[in-house]
Amino acid sequence: MGSQSDIGGSLSTVMTLLLCFILLSMAPKLEAEFTTLEHAPNPDGSISFLVIGDWGRRGLYNQSQVALQMGRIGEKMDIDFVVSTGDNIYDNGMESIDDPAFQLSFTNIYTSSSLQKPWYSVLGNHDYRGDVEAQLSPALRSIDSRWTCMRSFIVDAEVAELFFVDTTPFVDAYFLNPQDQNYDWSGVSPRESYIQTILTELEMGLRESRANWKIVVGHHAIKSASIHGNTKELEALLLPILEANKVDLYMNGHDHCLQHISTSQSPIQFLTSGGGSKAWRGYYKWTTPEDMEFFYDGQGFMSVKITRTEMGIAFYDVSGNILHKWDTSKMLDTDFYFPL
Repeated sequence: MGSQSDIGGSLSTVMTLLLCFILLSMAPKLEAEFTTLEHAPNPDGSISFLVIGDWGRRGLYNQSQVALQMGRIGEKMDIDFVVSTGDNIYDNGMESIDDPAFQLSFTNIYTSSSLQKPWYSVLGNHDYRGDVEAQLSPALRSIDSRWTCMRSFIVDAEVAELFFVDTTPFVDAYFLNPQDQNYDWSGVSPRESYIQTILTELEMGLRESRANWKIVVGHHAIKSASIHGNTKELEALLLPILEANKVDLYMNGHDHCLQHISTSQSPIQFLTSGGGSKAWRGYYKWTTPEDMEFFYDGQGFMSVKITRTEMGIAFYDVSGNILHKWDTSKMLDTDFYFPL
């Protein structure tokens, strides 16, 4: 039978562990961990989807016209879902879960039957100026069941995996020079730990992926000829991971234009789809024209069609005209298997 001092020591250890547990539970929660969502492909293994960014302006700046053409192309392609590259609610995100801006800028705008599919969305810098947790809240699905918005997550569609990355906390300027803007960093602080968790989880997810196509989605551009230019923080921290893990596409918004950049230094296709509403900034700066596959300063959106061995993208303007197309193909890993 243990002595009284042993029993006292055991109780002290238990109390210490309990106190540590309580303190940990009270600590700010980092929300950088990736959640995986399953999205079944079509019976032939294919998927198709639209990509739109920088759109949430209550139908203004041609948002409604772009939405109309998205519905037309979405019906023609029989799309499976829609990807939003962020800046979902202008100018300052959502004020609360009950903010009417959600319905006025989303539900009441994208009304075509072909767009009544899941919407997978990341946050943009304008979304961070409001109540971030409101836009992330699953309660919005009771208002519009299409809506899925998380900080960072994965959509596993078997033939392809889409990795959605919360890029806003990477950008130094929002912390060092916010220019009188208020950002909601709840769930992000401490910033360094948050960013490192994203990078670690992304690298692990990409390395373990067995999909034939890997796509990464973020709000900010890694490479852009428009007014915001390249995001140096993403070039330094994110791009090496994408290249090391054979990512096929990086898709973003932020710059209010449509563009496709393909450089000899990287196998990745850099695609901007940020023409969901306000555009025509009249800015272009790119020093290597051979890398610029396509640039359009106006409103529009993008489509993606993927099979097991082929992928095609197309950019459309506000009238639904095709402005640019690009196709590629690759062999399956099983194509290299030769039975003895």
